[in-house]
Amino acid sequence: MRSRMTYRECMIFKSRPPGQHATRASRRFLYAHGHPEEACQMERITNIYNIGGFEMKMLSLEQELKGNDYPGRGIVIGKTKDGKKAAIAYFIMGRSENSRNRVFVEDGEGIRTQAFDPSKLSDPSLIIYAPVRVLGNKTIVTNGDQTDTIYELMDKQQTFEQALRTREFEPDAPNYTPRISGILHIENGGCNYAMSILKSNNGNPDACNRYTFAYNNPAAGEGHFIHTYMGDGNPLPSFEGEPKLVEISGDMNEFGDMVWNSLNDDNKVSLFIRFIDIETGNYESKIYNKNV
Repeated sequence: MRSRMTYRECMIFKSRPPGQHATRASRRFLYAHGHPEEACQMERITNIYNIGGFEMKMLSLEQELKGNDYPGRGIVIGKTKDGKKAAIAYFIMGRSENSRNRVFVEDGEGIRTQAFDPSKLSDPSLIIYAPVRVLGNKTIVTNGDQTDTIYELMDKQQTFEQALRTREFEPDAPNYTPRISGILHIENGGCNYAMSILKSNNGNPDACNRYTFAYNNPAAGEGHFIHTYMGDGNPLPSFEGEPKLVEISGDMNEFGDMVWNSLNDDNKVSLFIRFIDIETGNYESKIYNKNV
């Protein structure tokens, strides 16, 4: 006799955001509770979204970057192989003269974008912002001025997700560039992080799709990578699925050099790297700018 599945259990296993893979544990639960049809459906959904089968496959960040001429702006957060440091990377790319006319500069404990040649700056609205800010033991990194939104509302005791509910994708029709955000929290000798993407509904600006992915106690040598575009195009295709599982290897300089040298030479603009000691909270950072 099959046990009945509660409404709550049905919602847990049926209402996943697009791109989120089903775990073996979830399917075992369904089989054990006498729901083989739902388990098979979950398996089919996993394969449809094609994100590494039943378990997400770890990808080479180097190959992901080399294989995409225009990922746009990207965030990587993870933990080094020795488990002692948290790693953050944020890069920007550009196709237009206005987008390429930028550099990263230090700004307190974070960074901001700045026009390399102020005389060539035509529209600062979506390209001049603070990508990285630090709030206590939290490091915020985003691809736009939602950095300030997260900082200000979290300082008022709201959550990362609550802060981002006040924002949407960028109003740059026809691309409607996704807003991607990350937050790294270090406390009591441990770390966790979350990533978010706010995107149009398959190019329809009348609806905003919001996805948040949280990673508690990340494994050493692993990280996640999210970027704005699947590749070049007109309009630019928004990122799809959940953040990619990637390997974090090398020290800060080796990791930074690998990312910088893997980005398309024509389109890359700037890169920021930060490694944070999980035990002490001390950090070291490095900025790469094409315009020097």
